[in-house]
Amino acid sequence: VQLQASGGGLVQAGGSLRLSCAASGDTANILTRGWFRQSPGKAREFVAAIGWRSHSTYFADSVKGRFTISRDSAKNTLYLQMNSLKPKDTAVYYCAASVRKLSSSSGNYAYWGQGTQVTVSS
Repeated sequence: VQLQASGGGLVQAGGSLRLSCAASGDTANILTRGWFRQSPGKAREFVAAIGWRSHSTYFADSVKGRFTISRDSAKNTLYLQMNSLKPKDTAVYYCAASVRKLSSSSGNYAYWGQGTQVTVSS
């Protein structure tokens, strides 16, 4: 499974960005796809995940009400719509895929994209 993330950039506080993550390869066994982020000097943290078949979603408390996760199964693409962005959202965002059910633990995700930088200016 190969994951390609895109859509990052520089945005002012209060603005919006949409990240995309296209998947290729043998994704038949993928049950969950999600987003994580990592800021300099900090551990990678969970942002959001979606059950690829169940459509169930799961968000970190820090992004609830501001971020939306969605999928386009025909395009095998995952999206993260980020609204009301804050400077603390600045990070490299990684998409990931798992053969396990919905989870916020990075250890449950076997496949990772290369990351896309999101910078929110104040």
